[in-house]
Amino acid sequence: MPDCLFCKIVAKEIPSEMIYEGSLAVAFKDLYPKAKHHYLIVPRKHIESVITMEEDDQGVMGHLLWDAHKIGKDLGLEGYKLQLNCGKKGGQEIDHVHLHLLAD
Repeated sequence: MPDCLFCKIVAKEIPSEMIYEGSLAVAFKDLYPKAKHHYLIVPRKHIESVITMEEDDQGVMGHLLWDAHKIGKDLGLEGYKLQLNCGKKGGQEIDHVHLHLLAD
């Protein structure tokens, strides 16, 4: 998507503080953190929302959880919260699926 903020970050057209780059997703620090550790895990593929995803997106979505596991382990986090907002009424602000990883 040419106007998607997260697609531009994934393509490195917009700078971000990347903490992880995998084959299916990237992770970077949230610009407005709600915790000491607040990262966004974003699939490289543009998926607007869980609400609009298709059956073929199951692998990518499962991979986001695996990436969260790897990031948490690499950072030595003993616990964290994962948050996935779905649709505008569910608190999603950017129309590109993103998993929040938060820890104090």
